[in-house]
Amino acid sequence: MAGNSFGTIFKLTTFGESHGEALGGIIDGCPAGLPIDLDAIEAEMQRRKPGQSSIVTQRKEPDTVKFLSGIFEGKTTGTPIGFVIENTNQKSKDYSHIKDTYRPSHADYTYDKKYGNRDYRGGGRSSARETACRVAAGAIAKQLLKDIKITAYVSAVGELSLQKNYSEVNFNEIENNPVRCADADMASKMEAYIKDIRKQGDTVGGQITCVIENVPIGLGEPVFDKLHAQLGKAMLSINAVKGFEYGSGFEGTKMRGSDHNDLFNEDGSTKTNYSGGIQGGISNGEPIYFNVAFKPVATIMQKQQTINSEGKQVDMQGKGRHDPCVVPRAVPIVEAMSALVLADFWLLNKLTKL
Repeated sequence: MAGNSFGTIFKLTTFGESHGEALGGIIDGCPAGLPIDLDAIEAEMQRRKPGQSSIVTQRKEPDTVKFLSGIFEGKTTGTPIGFVIENTNQKSKDYSHIKDTYRPSHADYTYDKKYGNRDYRGGGRSSARETACRVAAGAIAKQLLKDIKITAYVSAVGELSLQKNYSEVNFNEIENNPVRCADADMASKMEAYIKDIRKQGDTVGGQITCVIENVPIGLGEPVFDKLHAQLGKAMLSINAVKGFEYGSGFEGTKMRGSDHNDLFNEDGSTKTNYSGGIQGGISNGEPIYFNVAFKPVATIMQKQQTINSEGKQVDMQGKGRHDPCVVPRAVPIVEAMSALVLADFWLLNKLTKL
């Protein structure tokens, strides 16, 4: 099975399934001598883990990262960093009813047709549980990029949208509410809405905004490895993501060039930032900002019609523990994937300036 590695120099390869013994990964290319703060890694894992509030899946997993190699006496050795995250709270019986049935909008059908078999327990390899490995690796990438600040927050849930740009919100509010919205009043509304959706046995989508500050000028490798192209690939590789826009995004299509152009100040900074911190595929020193769209979680606690492996129409209803809205737990995943992209380009940029 290809497609399990991400990055060129700072490279992450992951393995494992939702209900297997463990998940894990190998980080290659991390420079030697980097002090590793294990508490910081644990904090990132706690932000993503299931069961952390009443509006997410109630699967209880500690998501403790066990490092097997590449770190000695608190610092990286320059060799591959291997780690595992044990699955301790599997309830595979919750999925016995879909052993021969394809859940609508899941990867069940496509995996079965591509590989000739599938792990139906929680979606196996296609499960969002795989993202735990990305958060662990991203936490190390963040420590490599210690001067760069990466902040993501929930900016929309369903029709509820935070009508403020990144410079107007309160980043300190993000971890003060279970939705991880950067506005207390909107967070309260979003939380109530998600709880109501859950009572209906349904799910809802949302959006996450990410802001990256203190990015040095020069990250990005035109023409095919532009910084925004790699960020887009990183975000679109996350489960349930349906869209990515950076800078002015789709709203920019409604503007004229005379309004959209970011005019320069004498020091090279720009008066506006419709470019989203990236010009010509290269970071220009301004804050990078982008939005990531997540679809509603596919598993709903309502009866739906689908087909089984014999092609017959059958009825099915979701069971088990699932998120009514994925965006609160996806915030650290978006940050982690951003960190992996930037770490890769940061190291590559060092090689291009000998």
